[in-house]
Amino acid sequence: MIFRINVRQVIHALSDALDLVGIDEINHGKRVAFMAVECGKTMKLNTEQLNTIHHASLLHDCGVSSTQVHQKLVTELDWSGSQEHCTRGKKLLDRCRLFDGLPPIIYYHHTHWEDLPPHLDRDLALISNLIYLTDRVDALIAQHGGTNILMARHSICDTIKKYRDLLFKPELVDIFLKLATKEFFWLSLDSKHLPYYLMDLERQTDEQSVDGHTVLEIATIFADIVDAKSTFTVEHSRGVARLAKFLGSQLGYSGDMLYMLEAAGLLHDLGKLNVPDEILDKPGPLTDREMAFMMRHSFESYQILRRIKGFEKIAQWAAFHHEGMSGIGYPFHKTPNSLSTEARIIAVADVFQALAQKRPYRDSLAPEKIILKMADMAKKGKLDPELVALATTHVEKCWRHAQCLD
Repeated sequence: MIFRINVRQVIHALSDALDLVGIDEINHGKRVAFMAVECGKTMKLNTEQLNTIHHASLLHDCGVSSTQVHQKLVTELDWSGSQEHCTRGKKLLDRCRLFDGLPPIIYYHHTHWEDLPPHLDRDLALISNLIYLTDRVDALIAQHGGTNILMARHSICDTIKKYRDLLFKPELVDIFLKLATKEFFWLSLDSKHLPYYLMDLERQTDEQSVDGHTVLEIATIFADIVDAKSTFTVEHSRGVARLAKFLGSQLGYSGDMLYMLEAAGLLHDLGKLNVPDEILDKPGPLTDREMAFMMRHSFESYQILRRIKGFEKIAQWAAFHHEGMSGIGYPFHKTPNSLSTEARIIAVADVFQALAQKRPYRDSLAPEKIILKMADMAKKGKLDPELVALATTHVEKCWRHAQCLD
């Protein structure tokens, strides 16, 4: 099976996922994209260059999963540890052929203009530095939070001028300052107006055909961003994906159905990027408020994934992993008749893997204890009893898949 997807929809979905890391501070990548593309237009760059700027801007912080790191990005103009997320972002994008050409830009987007290596392609150097410039402008905007943007713009421009020919290429600073005289440039950054600009850009791209391997490459990038958020959930998404694929194969699934199941497993916890680090890493029981925050994550996953054409089924399978067999799950309270077998597989794989993995509030459980807990959950209508029975039959293999040992 060949999947038809819109690459820009995938990139926008990744940007939406990255927005979750900021909790309340959202649209950073989108504002950077708007400013950088508008600068590119003023420079009369060609369509291919503008597309590269747009995509790299939206993904420039894909190496950020921690709310603490995100806070530094929007409150500090420059700091010693900024290269860490650039390096991680490059490694993530290197794994997906859809993003050829973007990794070097991501890697250098916090490198001072005077420090960019001479061997770097000049177009890539220009785009990297442009994203660095607009990224730092947005950090300055965040530091003026609560101030009318038209009143704050002069102070922001004065700060950027100080770093002309140091952090930023002089010509890029001049282009930015020229645009900054226009009120529309600043007003368009408002969350009321920004989505329309991006939707117009999204409509300008066509769908393309990709195979199942590429779908998995895309899903793996999302999963790696999620799993990097907490030391206690490293490899969780991969474990769920591998176990879901194994359970599906035991039910007779093959080919693209297994690709889709594996992708859904990789993507199921995407919404956890919106959960503060301290809640995910908490060593004790969650309070009602913390649990309410946690319960949002599967809905956030659904809202992001359902926008990608070609991912409609994957979005449902991934996002319904906390739905029960008797309408007691969340967030949609699905009934058995409206809950697909594939979504039930992801739910069983998620619980099994979570119990097999060490968490801040408990050690990992042995296979026999996992089965006992899952059997009890099946009796209470939280898991599909037939799938729990299947996992019981193959408990050792399930445990190895959950631990990413097979």
